Amino acid sequence: MESVTLEQKVYSMFILGYEEENPRANDCFMRALNSGLGGVIFFTRNITDKEKFKDIVKIIKDNSSEGIFLSIDQEGGRVERTLNLYGGSHYLSARAAAARGEAFVEQQTEWICQELKYLGLNMNFAPVLDVDTNPDNPVIADRAYSSSPDEVIKYGKIAINTFKQNGIIPVGKHFPGHGATGTDSHLDMPVLDLTVQELENIHIKPFKALIKELPAIMVAHIHYKAFDTERIPASVSKNVLNYLRNNLGFEGVIISDDMVMGGVKRFSPFDACKRAILAGVNMFIYRNANETTQTLIEQIINAVKTGEIPENRIDESARLIMRLKMTE
Repeated sequence: MESVTLEQKVYSMFILGYEEENPRANDCFMRALNSGLGGVIFFTRNITDKEKFKDIVKIIKDNSSEGIFLSIDQEGGRVERTLNLYGGSHYLSARAAAARGEAFVEQQTEWICQELKYLGLNMNFAPVLDVDTNPDNPVIADRAYSSSPDEVIKYGKIAINTFKQNGIIPVGKHFPGHGATGTDSHLDMPVLDLTVQELENIHIKPFKALIKELPAIMVAHIHYKAFDTERIPASVSKNVLNYLRNNLGFEGVIISDDMVMGGVKRFSPFDACKRAILAGVNMFIYRNANETTQTLIEQIINAVKTGEIPENRIDESARLIMRLKMTE
């Protein structure tokens, strides 16, 4: 850590995507990559041909720091990023896979792992550990294994272990639970008026049960009244993230959901990230590397230099990120 610069530490806290098929067409992305970028997130637009994409992943690795997270949302069903390779979904949704039983969930997760490894990726934003308790939920639904927390735990454990056994870093999501919402957090910030006990009995239960097995957790852009009177999402909430660390004992990397989503749009990029850093978020996802993200990262670096953001927060995140890169 002594040889790592402040700039490299801050860049390591970001997972960026790019719009083009070829990342070299995006100057901001390549600049971030060469500056110590922590991770890359790939979307459907980036993957049109397996062999071509493998070459792109190699280019990224060759221009990045050692152990960079090469990530994807490959859940199965509605959320797959390899749609162009197959002309549609190639895997079953979590709910449909669970309906076929434990052996099938393990087998499908194994298939996903083999494909991700073939493509050169090492992190998957899965499994979904949300408990689908709202039939009108517009964003989770069949992405969840079940409406029963115990079923989610059972199948989530199988998925997590299978990912880890295959060298893919699993990221459990969306803490502290997206299953009861009636609003899509991509569009706006959902508000949940459940007590802490209700959350613990249902929505937090899978995370608590699997907390020691998860190397990373994604936190949601949802306002939980039980944790905060101020109308803020969990992703910038000290109360939520202190609960995750202190009450549940989570020792891994905390990753934000995509920071351009509607659930966090009330804040400027800098204000959102500053609040989240102070709350305890370690890494930020931004789907597009551009002038905005470049300026944002420079603002954070300057804010640390001036003392607006304590450097120990950056050091702690860098330490957790580096530990995960070294242990996976």
